[in-house]
Amino acid sequence: MSLASGETQVDAVLFDLDDVLVPFHTHLAWQWAWRPQGPALGERRVQAALRRSLHAWDRRRWQGLTGRLAPADLAALRDHLAATLGAIAGRALPPEETEAVVRRILRPAGEIERFPDASPALDRLRKQGIRCGIVTPLPSESAVWLLRRVGLPGDLLLRAGDPDGPVVPDREAFRQAVHHLGSPPGRTAYVGDLFWSDVRAAHRAGLSAFLLDRHDTWPRVTAGRMRSLGELEATVERGSMPPPAEGTGGPGDSPPPGPNGEGK
Repeated sequence: MSLASGETQVDAVLFDLDDVLVPFHTHLAWQWAWRPQGPALGERRVQAALRRSLHAWDRRRWQGLTGRLAPADLAALRDHLAATLGAIAGRALPPEETEAVVRRILRPAGEIERFPDASPALDRLRKQGIRCGIVTPLPSESAVWLLRRVGLPGDLLLRAGDPDGPVVPDREAFRQAVHHLGSPPGRTAYVGDLFWSDVRAAHRAGLSAFLLDRHDTWPRVTAGRMRSLGELEATVERGSMPPPAEGTGGPGDSPPPGPNGEGK
């Protein structure tokens, strides 16, 4: 079976992992990783730091994809997590402490939050005969661990951020995942939570792309945007946002937007 998506059909859906299927950048996760015994971190302050950090990570990944910087590899991911910790702490922490916190974020042993819409969405799609897969820049050890902890199928993981192959948002990483699903790119949808390095990057690889914006981080995005995975089928039916026009003012020529969608 297929899902109608505008004037096309979707046979398969690829999902980003962190903050789409599994909560990752959350107040609770950072509280446990850095201060499991307290004091309590201010939730509003942490959420503001995480919001800024995610926009910076989106920008870093996009710059790596477009050749302005080296591709965002595992070392870049760890740098991003270290910078996020510094923003939450409001100061630079000793390298030993920073490394310990980054390890705990990548392999949490504390309480793991769950998105209540994730498992039902996967179940609905699979019952309809829609093939599903997961791609992530997280290392495979972390990805498998997180999936196991929240009770999602580990066999859905197709590409992770290991050094033995291309890593999303690289075009080849998307294409390898699509090939594994046995669905042409034009009949495959991708769901991510970052505007440029998830949604626009997937468009560059020929996929339909949809933005999961759980926390209203991208308010100026209209087409192809949803607030929960409960809206997935209805959002796909309406169609994805228009693909970028390379070289004509599209994302290849424009800087990633700021928190309210503006360019920086």
